[in-house]
Amino acid sequence: MTLGPVGWMTGASVGSWLVATAAGGRGVMAEMLAGMVAPLLVAVVTWEVAERTFRQSPEQLTAVMISAFAGKMVFFGAYVAVMLKGLSLRPVPFVVSFTAYFIGLHLAEALWLKRLFAERTTSRP
Repeated sequence: MTLGPVGWMTGASVGSWLVATAAGGRGVMAEMLAGMVAPLLVAVVTWEVAERTFRQSPEQLTAVMISAFAGKMVFFGAYVAVMLKGLSLRPVPFVVSFTAYFIGLHLAEALWLKRLFAERTTSRP
């Protein structure tokens, strides 16, 4: 059994969070977890929607991704505000964690999308 993109994103995120928590100590555990959770959740949902859309109706993928981008902007803005103001997490560890996971998971999604597109191109007669 091979891990798909969701398995890799989840495993890498949780594994790196455990390593970072061990290195940084329990004092940053909550901030680092909060910085990981939203980007991981959004990446998993986005990947599932994008992959399903591409397999069913590839011409609709751009429209779906544009809608997802708009939704992500609103969600992430609200999430960061709630984490920093509502839960009063310490900003530096949270922002470092959030930024690292946000960039890393979006990069992973882009690479898997590239791979998905290549599979379709090579499978055509």
